[in-house]
Amino acid sequence: NMILRSVKRLTFVMKRNFANESKEKQVVVADRKINFLKVGEGPRTVLCLPGALGTIRTDFPKQIQFLSRSQLTLVFMDMPGCGGSRPPDRTFPSNFYHKDAEYAANLMKKLEVARYSIMGWSDGGITALILASQYPENVASLAVWGANAYVTTNDIKIYEGIKDIDKWSSKMLEPFIAVYGREVLKKAMSEWYETLHKIEKEGGDICKKELARIKAPTLIIHGDKDPIVPLEHAEFIKEKVPNSKLVRLPKGKHNLHLRYYEEFNNLVENFFNEH
Repeated sequence: NMILRSVKRLTFVMKRNFANESKEKQVVVADRKINFLKVGEGPRTVLCLPGALGTIRTDFPKQIQFLSRSQLTLVFMDMPGCGGSRPPDRTFPSNFYHKDAEYAANLMKKLEVARYSIMGWSDGGITALILASQYPENVASLAVWGANAYVTTNDIKIYEGIKDIDKWSSKMLEPFIAVYGREVLKKAMSEWYETLHKIEKEGGDICKKELARIKAPTLIIHGDKDPIVPLEHAEFIKEKVPNSKLVRLPKGKHNLHLRYYEEFNNLVENFFNEH
């Protein structure tokens, strides 16, 4: 009887967890429909921001699955025009990072979370830095990887190599085609590139001056084999953000949080528990 009871209980817990598992929800933030996923019931809330055109599912499968649900409450967000935060489709005005930061801050306001940490990858890392500088009273701590505060001529050459989706491996391309279809993806990548090229021609500054205003403890993670974001960017952020530390993963590439998710998840969990 006791065994039966515990089996029933376990089945109930599993069912409940499975039901809680994957319910993405939409809320209206300012003028846009924003798609998000909330998992876990830990004391610390962490907002998770994906990379350029990335989505909750393409960018964070290993974090949704393995980050601690008891220590953290995780809010994964699709940026405006990305994934489930459509229509309308993504556009890239020259202030798009700052606009994204506004949407992210307003999503958390809408969810009534006054203080939270942020985890941002790549473009999402840039957005995280801007958000932390503009809303110091709301952001407790942040972890960024694959992010940059400016663009150089060398960076633009790298982006030129990735803007053409016909050159992507099918492994990388397929999840994105599944979300957007080829035409929308091609157009969006090309617009993303054009905007960054324009920023570079105008001096290359994305959010340099914002870094000094970040009050929150900041963890910067860099993969030494990142082919998209050179080490100089991680070092610059480390130098300019007052309370920051840089951790380098010797074998990590741009997607180190997926490839080396155990090490990555440990790093961010420990960091968010301390800060």
